[in-house]
Formats: sequence, C-alpha cells, structure tokens
Amino acid sequence: MKKTLLSSFVAFGLAVLPLTAQAGTVTVKGSDTMVILAQRWAEAFMKKNPATKIQVTGGGSGTGLAALQNGTTDIAMSSREIKEAESVKISARNKTAPTALSVAKDGVTFYVNDTNKVDALSTEQLKSIYLGDTTNWKDVGGQDAPIVPYSRENSSGTYVFVKDHVLGGEDFAPEAQTLPGTAAVVNAVAKEKNGIGYGGAAYGKGIKELKVKKGNETFAPSAENVKSGKYPLSRDLFFYLGKAPAGEVKAFIDFALSAEGQAIVTQVGYFPVK
Repeated sequence: MKKTLLSSFVAFGLAVLPLTAQAGTVTVKGSDTMVILAQRWAEAFMKKNPATKIQVTGGGSGTGLAALQNGTTDIAMSSREIKEAESVKISARNKTAPTALSVAKDGVTFYVNDTNKVDALSTEQLKSIYLGDTTNWKDVGGQDAPIVPYSRENSSGTYVFVKDHVLGGEDFAPEAQTLPGTAAVVNAVAKEKNGIGYGGAAYGKGIKELKVKKGNETFAPSAENVKSGKYPLSRDLFFYLGKAPAGEVKAFIDFALSAEGQAIVTQVGYFPVK
C-alpha cells in the first residue's frame, strides 16, 4: 500500500481500561482467517459485558470491506491492507478516512501433506508452482508425483496477499483448485498426499507447515520469526472501521488489544501485536 494512503488513516489510541460497554450489538465481518480469533474475543468480551452482543461472520476480507463501504458492519476484519479504491468509497460514505488498526500478526503458511518429504520452498519455487510452471514434486526436491495446488477464493485477503507477495501480481494457474476457507484447504491437503495449499498460521494442524527459504537460510512461521519480520510472508491482521470507534465498538476493540485479548491471540495460534 502507498504510504500516502496509510498516512490518511485515522490514528486510534490503545487505552484498554475500563472495559465497559453500552447495551447494543456490534457486527464484525470479513476475513475467514480471523473468524476463529474474533469469535474467541467475542465470547470472552460478552461474558464481561452481557448487555452487548458481538456478531462475528466470515466471507473473506473483501466481503468485510464491502460491508463497511455500504454500512452493514461496524468492523471489517481483513488479513490484507485495504485497497485505495475501498478506502475512497468508505471515506465518501463517512466523510472521514477509515480507521485502520493492527490487532494481531500472522505468517502466511504453505501446507503440504504429512507424507511429503519436502520441508522448505523458496518464494520463487512457490510462485512457479502456483503459476503452473512447476507441476511435479521431483522438480523441487520431492518424489516423482504431480503437484495438486489448492487456493482460496478471490474475496479472500490471503488470496490477495499471496497473489501480491508470492506471485508478483500474476494470476493463479487454472489448475489451482479454489476452496471456500482455510479450513477447507487444510482438509484437502490432509487427504491429498500430493497437495499444497496456504492459509494463516493458526490453521496449520494435521498437515506439514513448509519453511520458506530466503537466501541460504530457511524460516518457519514461528512467533519469533513473524515478530522480527524474518519470516518472508509475515503480515498484520486488521480491524477496519468507517469512523473512529466509540461506545461498545471501542470497548470491544480495547478488549482485543488488552493483555487478556492478546493472550487469546496466542491461544488461537496467531501472534500478539503487543
């Protein structure tokens, strides 16, 4: 994203106490990567604030940001940075720049089946696989078997992140099977011994997480590597709002950024921002 766009976002203070909310409903919509995390935040918050209802739904980062544009959600979850065109539309609706807030960190992770002997790939090799130029595992150090790539739908922030940061903006090969959600990708790779897929670090269970090669080193999507930025596919997970938060919306965000809320980030499998 351009720095000029980032600088247009409204700054938001990180005060975390007191965590009291007015009666009402807060809607949170968007990134499937963030759904489990937001649901856990919502459950913990509502126990402390029973008069407030937090409604969390997925659909992808693009879906959440579209809902913010048309005024049908209070908070849009996004696993990618907002696009300039989206920001312009939100600004036009609310007469102010959207509020952007990093609430957790993640490392986009590529998964393979547990039986696959490949442990690490470079971003160049991943690009070649997803563009359809490399189609056999033997060409990247694996067995002689066809590569079966799985991808996310184009409304997914993770799809956009991989397209931008791995494929260099090029389109995914037609052979990459599109699946609705990271859980579906993980399930497919767990069943297909020649499969490869991608998603958030919290979903990497029951399959093998690939390390990413960078020069002569390899980096796992670990807390240390993601926080330091050494892992090449580190990213922030965002809350976007049409205007500066207030009332129960602010109280919920304050909770997500509190020590308790950030502990939930770790429990879910992502990495805290504080």
